[in-house]
Amino acid sequence: MNALAIAVAQFAPTAGAGANLELIGELVARARGRGAGLVLFPEYSSYFVDPFDESVADNAEDIDGPFVQGLRTLAAQHGVHIVAGLLERGSDDRRVRNTVVAVDGERMLARYRKLHLYDAFGQRESDWIEAGEIEPPQTFEIDGLRFGLMTCYDLRFPEVSRLLADAGVDVALVPAEWVRGPLKEHHWRTLLHARAIENTMYVAAADHPPPLGVGHSMIVDPQGVEIAAVGTTTDVAVAHIERDAISNVRRVNPALRLRRFGVTPL
Repeated sequence: MNALAIAVAQFAPTAGAGANLELIGELVARARGRGAGLVLFPEYSSYFVDPFDESVADNAEDIDGPFVQGLRTLAAQHGVHIVAGLLERGSDDRRVRNTVVAVDGERMLARYRKLHLYDAFGQRESDWIEAGEIEPPQTFEIDGLRFGLMTCYDLRFPEVSRLLADAGVDVALVPAEWVRGPLKEHHWRTLLHARAIENTMYVAAADHPPPLGVGHSMIVDPQGVEIAAVGTTTDVAVAHIERDAISNVRRVNPALRLRRFGVTPL
């Protein structure tokens, strides 16, 4: 039986990269103390300011810059894998990339640049962020379990998680900054459960807490059951991921095998 304890870590990143990394270290230690072998952090974990301004570009880093190196150092110190969002330098001086990295103590395991930008609910992420290019799913393996990356607003586009399922992913990892608003908590929980149910996979998501984010970071199993969650505070939640649980659900509910449509890019 392939099983692994994973954690979702909920915190509110600030405009201080050093302070963010220090708090990430504290949460990694807390998660590791509870047995986690992988710790998932929110979108924009390296730097965040609301509303966005020119400081976003000023604080963007290269993909192998100080923030990612700091994550690798923490991963090595605690013997864990870390997944977190960061501001990556873009192709020009104005806009940056909204990027997620997965690292262990030795190297980067995967890198994903957010495909769907949050130009909705009165926001315009594309004014500051450039969308990632469509490319093969970014995946990595730990102890026989395959993990895939997506980001926040991508949840509203079921094709993204379906492509991960097609790539053999067992667990979708979703760093987020899910902005609060009317019914937004309901949308967050419903979409996370739906992505797990329709793909018969685990979904783990880490959000910013209130007052800006909705909080409620969680891990959902392949039947859509919330098996671990954080409320609205800064904390971690840990759950065990089991490959057999996925196999059992897919044996009873072979929806992926019975479907008659695939996913192709526009």
